[in-house]
Amino acid sequence: MIQLEEMKKMVAESDNHSLIEFVESFRPFDLADCLEKLDKSEQLQLIGQLPPNLSAEILEYLEPELQYRIFANLEEPITSQVLNGMSSDVVADMLLSLHRYQAVKLLGHLPEEYRSKVLTLMTFPEQSAGSLATVDYIAARSSWTLDETLQHIRKIGHEAEITSYVYVTSNKGALIGVVSLKEIILSDPKTKVSDIVTEDVISVPALMKQEEAAELLSRYDLVALPVVDAQSRLIGVITVDDLIDVIHEEATEDIQKLGGSQPLTDTYFKTSVFQLYKKRIIWLLVLFVAEAYTGTVLRHYEVTLSEVIALSFFIPLLIGTGGNTGTQTVSTLVRALAVGEVQFRDILKVVRKEVTTGLMTGASISLIAYVRALFLGVEAKVGFVVAVTAMTVVLWASFVAAVLPLILHKLKADPAVISGPFITTLVDGTGLIIYFTVAKLVLHL
Repeated sequence: MIQLEEMKKMVAESDNHSLIEFVESFRPFDLADCLEKLDKSEQLQLIGQLPPNLSAEILEYLEPELQYRIFANLEEPITSQVLNGMSSDVVADMLLSLHRYQAVKLLGHLPEEYRSKVLTLMTFPEQSAGSLATVDYIAARSSWTLDETLQHIRKIGHEAEITSYVYVTSNKGALIGVVSLKEIILSDPKTKVSDIVTEDVISVPALMKQEEAAELLSRYDLVALPVVDAQSRLIGVITVDDLIDVIHEEATEDIQKLGGSQPLTDTYFKTSVFQLYKKRIIWLLVLFVAEAYTGTVLRHYEVTLSEVIALSFFIPLLIGTGGNTGTQTVSTLVRALAVGEVQFRDILKVVRKEVTTGLMTGASISLIAYVRALFLGVEAKVGFVVAVTAMTVVLWASFVAAVLPLILHKLKADPAVISGPFITTLVDGTGLIIYFTVAKLVLHL
């Protein structure tokens, strides 16, 4: 835990040596969190007193608005040094979030070649692989010797975000393959890169969705993914830390959707009460309107209920069981779809699996429902209706919850929108129809 008051004291005293020794014992993420709690003047003093490379690492964890505010108030030489020390993907994200005038002002601090690469990253759509890529990687020509490659690594390696792999390109920049640093070090220095290059390299197109890129990286246990354009030219590399963030964001979004709410765009405590209201009210109103048809069903079967009042005892039990069954199934399948375990072509296998599971769980629940009905002192025939309905509702909920996510996924829609509340609402009304239909058939109403 960083001692905030101690840091403030060192910043105020301009004791650079003690300050650097103090902050170097902490990670950049923790330092960024601490920096946010400082006054504006203290933030500028801290960044100005630290080595530019450390300041750059700290600023990478801040929000773009705060990043720009600091850069706008720093002395120009310090701004240039810190900005050039930041990862290119972070710089691109920051510039995209700023006003055009502000972005142009900061771009002026970047060298021409680097500026051109950052501008290229800024052209890719949000949430695409290209938008995550960094140009801070090491590339080598296939015609180089390993000795030449090592000299190149020594020259630019300190700027690279990943040094364990060297990407091999043609004279026109097309990706040929990859060579590990281990191979370079252990091989004869006179060996050519082309002799040891691995050409079967997994790369992703710049326009690929970021979650698909994350899935590839996870599937093949990679630490980085090269990103190429339509002509197979290497434009950047996505590192594992960026894709872990994507996986975390996607999982968070799915969980929030499964709860029947629009996903938050910021952290919980940074989201205002009014924003929470806006995220939740739309779905609540939709579900409220959808739930209204449950009352319509009850009104339709008003005569049936008046003839056998005991049927009303079990309505909450039955529709609740159907909703819970659907929610369990949807949660399992949405996650399986997200990680690529299930595809639309597996729909028959999924239905068979879920319906079989539904038969087993439905049989257990129907037996318990029958016993519960007898304990309440209702007629055996009513208990039989409850038991049959419980079995049927569980089977119906299992089927619906198995099919809908797969269909939505096929239609390129997010299956997470088939949330627990949505399935519960859908099964409520249909479950009541099943219940009263069975009652009319068995009890001859």
